[in-house]
This record gives sequence, structure tokens and C-alpha cells, in this order.
Amino acid sequence: MVLRLRAFKFAGILAGLILAGCSEEVGIDQHGQKVAAERLEGQWLVINYWAQWCAPCRSEIPELNTLAGQLADQSVTVLGVNFDGLQGDELAKASQELGIEFTVLAEDPAPRFNLPRSEVLPVTYLVDPQGQMRERLLGEQTAAGLTARLTELKAKE
Repeated sequence: MVLRLRAFKFAGILAGLILAGCSEEVGIDQHGQKVAAERLEGQWLVINYWAQWCAPCRSEIPELNTLAGQLADQSVTVLGVNFDGLQGDELAKASQELGIEFTVLAEDPAPRFNLPRSEVLPVTYLVDPQGQMRERLLGEQTAAGLTARLTELKAKE
């Protein structure tokens, strides 16, 4: 009986250690890679919803690529979400065709960050490091405009 109890405790401790090593995931990206939630923690998030059929979305993507490159070392992460819910190979192909260089999430992060559904595209949400939506921006955005808006929001913290 004592031996079984020790084995049970050992198994419980081992399972706990294994689970502790596993981080929570936000889902996978357009390349099929897991996106760990810890990668987004403590970051300002620029979450942009796009679609292939949306002309302003298509012209906005180079601006978001620029923004992602400019702010990568400033605790800002640019994320994309396909409005039409493309998954797997379709998402990878669409992202590649549009030249998207930032991370595109296969799973919509709206529930995680309490983002309201928008029927207008493009739409961009600014989420603070605590995971709270701070702003909803409708229409095509520029890297300069988003940088200025983020600077203003950060100054209010």
C-alpha cells in the first residue's frame, strides 16, 4: 500500500513537471508553427483583420510589414487574422500571395482579448500589454499612423 502511494505521488509530481513545461498556446500561424501565449505577454499587440478580396487590406499589408520590422524590438507585435477564417494550406497560400511577413494567426484571438466583431475591413485593434483592447481603428492604416497612435497610448500608461 505504501509503495503504491509513493508511486502515485511520483506519477503526480512527474505529470505536474511535464505540464509546467508546456506553455499555453494562442494557436498556430500561417506556417503551421505553434504560437506560444508567452510570446505575446507584456507586448502591445496590433491585431489586423484582412481578406484577399479587400482592396484596402491588400494595400495596407506592406505598411503592417514595415511596422512589424520597425517595432519588433519595442515590445510591439503585429498579428494578422484572416477575416474569412482560412486555415492550413489556404491560409499559407493567401498570406504568401499577399506578401505578409508578420505572424498570421489561424485561430481568431477575439475571444482572448474581448475584441468586438467588425463587419468592416480592414480593422485593426490595439491591445495593451495587459491584454486590454485600447483602440479599434477602421479602414486602411499606415505604419507612421500606427506608430504615432501607439506612442500616444503608451504615454497615457
